[in-house]
Amino acid sequence: MRKFLFAAAGIALMTAACTTTDPHTGQVVRDNTKTNAIIGAVAGAGLGYATNTNKGEQGRKNAVIGAGIGALAGAGIGQYMDKQQAELRRELAGSGVDVNRDGDNIVLNLPSDVTFATNSASIDTRFYPVLNDVADVLSRYPSTYVDIVGHADSSGNDAINQPLSENRANSTASYLVNRGVASQRIYVAGQGSKQPIASNSTADGRAKNRRVEITLRPVT
Repeated sequence: MRKFLFAAAGIALMTAACTTTDPHTGQVVRDNTKTNAIIGAVAGAGLGYATNTNKGEQGRKNAVIGAGIGALAGAGIGQYMDKQQAELRRELAGSGVDVNRDGDNIVLNLPSDVTFATNSASIDTRFYPVLNDVADVLSRYPSTYVDIVGHADSSGNDAINQPLSENRANSTASYLVNRGVASQRIYVAGQGSKQPIASNSTADGRAKNRRVEITLRPVT
């Protein structure tokens, strides 16, 4: 699979949404079937894609539609993502993978400490069953883009962190494709240490920053 760099940040569009309690975890989450607004982050703008030479969002959509993957519309978007989220929460409960919601997007946070050995882009074999579950759910819900971005903490320098974050994203993408997820849906990128989600001044914070994020966005 070809490797590309993340070229531009997405633009978040925020509005109100209703919430509901996930029956599988008891966690309060958004229920997008109850909101009239379609919320989301435009995460695809300016990104490199793994399967077509047109790196724009329309080029990626063309590749997905050309592969026979249908687009979603209207109220069906929220319902589709709600069902996918529920299945992911059920399958990944207790795995160490966080399943979060950002409007109509679903974000999976794979901590590198349980996914990869230190300074390695080879997936720990103990994590295979978890990725198998992810791939199985993604295959049942084909009308979503799968955006895979690797991240590192601030230890070391960009010469180490940038390629490591890219290679970890590529390893994750390759595994999912080998498990049957259509490659047309996927892009891969690495952010190095540029997008921390916690303080790099503590060991716990650095552990949280070492991660691979998989963002699932509806094809519309």
